[in-house]
Amino acid sequence: MSVAYSESGSDSRSRRGSIRARTWVRTWLLAVAALVFVAAAVGGATRLTGSGLSIVEWRPVTGTLPPLSEQAWRAEFEKYKTIPQYQEVNRGMSLEEFKFIYWWEWGHRLLGRVMGVVFLLPFLWFLWRGWIEPGWRLRLWTIFGLGAVQGAVGWWMVSSGLAGRVTVSQYRLAFHLTLACAIFAMLLWMAQQLKPRDVAEPVPPRVRATAVLLVVLVLAQIYLGALVAGSRAGLIYNTWPLIDGALVPDVSRLWFEQPWWRNLFENALMVQFNHRMLAYAIFGLAILHVADVARTLRRGAALTGAIALAATVTLQAAIGILTLLHVVPLGLALTHQAMAVVTLAVAVVHAERLGAVPSGLLSPRTAPTG
Repeated sequence: MSVAYSESGSDSRSRRGSIRARTWVRTWLLAVAALVFVAAAVGGATRLTGSGLSIVEWRPVTGTLPPLSEQAWRAEFEKYKTIPQYQEVNRGMSLEEFKFIYWWEWGHRLLGRVMGVVFLLPFLWFLWRGWIEPGWRLRLWTIFGLGAVQGAVGWWMVSSGLAGRVTVSQYRLAFHLTLACAIFAMLLWMAQQLKPRDVAEPVPPRVRATAVLLVVLVLAQIYLGALVAGSRAGLIYNTWPLIDGALVPDVSRLWFEQPWWRNLFENALMVQFNHRMLAYAIFGLAILHVADVARTLRRGAALTGAIALAATVTLQAAIGILTLLHVVPLGLALTHQAMAVVTLAVAVVHAERLGAVPSGLLSPRTAPTG
């Protein structure tokens, strides 16, 4: 979108008002993205502390409040005692121990509700002020809709662990985390489009395409990482660079489940092997991308971004290796998941910077003039 300005005396006031409004909208998008990041981190802690199944009902409205009396706490504990996780893993836990896992899950769900409010109320106000043009309205409503779907997916994930198993389905866990990260990437991309910038140096399409590909691959790697977490594949094959005694495991151990596609999701060796291989691919591509940017553009924000992305990918890989070798301790595991989202953020900012042309979001007719 573009905004056309005249050379009249009111043009300067309109331009200042438009910039001010654009800053407010960008700050709002970044705030929501930050909340998504925090929710992902808390979700990781909830999973790693075994807290995700502590609340066995989905109450979008009444569930906002935690138990407020000892009787209410005992009632929630009795509900938890009916599911397999308590009966097979946590039998005999005390009420105080239950409260610990309950607070983690309640906090994660509360963050989801807070995100909905923080997104919707300012969005409606911006719409009322006329600060957001039609093309952006659809994109932002789409993000809000995806956020609502994410809440339903969260319960769909939890429900998979309430009967017949003691953990949630790795399929649903991976979808839940990846959707959250996709929403995060969309928010960050749009926020970056509102950032004031100078006229950028032309970027070869090859360089821009590689940057976008790295965003897609990082998002895919987050999905594979969630499969590793959901299938507990990180608790076995805790050696590096060898896995199961070799750089490439025997084919018969990678492909033995029937039908064949189940190996990609349920065979712990295959799941971890795929996660490692994609990590190597991302690392190699990030290094090649730095070399390509250095050769074609030589300097500037593009090169800085490419180097930052390669450095972040390298750090994330190192944290992943340490997490594996130490058999997934809580601190390293949480750091690894948080760094995955940081890596995605760096990749998104870099890719948007390479391909962006400043877009018009705000109408000078309705932007604030004060």
